[in-house]
Amino acid sequence: MSRNLNKISSYENIKSLFFNNMILMFGGFGGVGSPPTIINNILNWGTRDLTIIGNDTGFPHIGIGQLIAENRVKKVIASHIGSNPIAGRLMSEGTLEVEFSPQGILAERIRAGGVGLKGIISDIGIDDPYLNKEKKVIEIEGHPYLVESALSAQVGIVLAKKADPFGNLVYDKSARNTNPLVAMASDITIVEAEEIVDTGELDPEQIVTSGVFVDYIVPSKGVDWKWIWE
Repeated sequence: MSRNLNKISSYENIKSLFFNNMILMFGGFGGVGSPPTIINNILNWGTRDLTIIGNDTGFPHIGIGQLIAENRVKKVIASHIGSNPIAGRLMSEGTLEVEFSPQGILAERIRAGGVGLKGIISDIGIDDPYLNKEKKVIEIEGHPYLVESALSAQVGIVLAKKADPFGNLVYDKSARNTNPLVAMASDITIVEAEEIVDTGELDPEQIVTSGVFVDYIVPSKGVDWKWIWE
């Protein structure tokens, strides 16, 4: 948790936080809520061999999917990859490792990582040979449960509608999705903010993520949602 009172930074300053073979967690649902400017910079910086954790793999030209399309990712932990045919092809070819986790379980694994738990238990997938592969099974009150490990990352990237200098965050409707969980579950959390406001301007009742979870804030260069309707 960061105690720095002013976390506004630049893309040049955060560049060194991204490196080959790192574990990167990202917010977003089909690209909505993913930080586009940070992702574009990761592409430009040439970072590769990433393990990424998030809801899905976006689209080949949208969100985190661009990293997959450019062969920068070696492993994905996600709930689905169906919107990105390149991810499916790479998985079939054996060049991309994919660990599927049901969406609710994935979110809870990330939350567990954020609050310091080592894992959770669930009966989801207990009879599925793929979902229960190599997972420990325990019995509670006569019922079997899978042990699902918690998830965390070296760096987490999130998108916020508004941020103040301390890192208190407000999200834009459904673009909120997994971003609050990602902010909690990462060693270093970097926020791309569509708008940065002065301290005290945010309504405390609207703040979703506390600044104690945020380490760096960078300004967004624009979020284009037009593709949703095209």
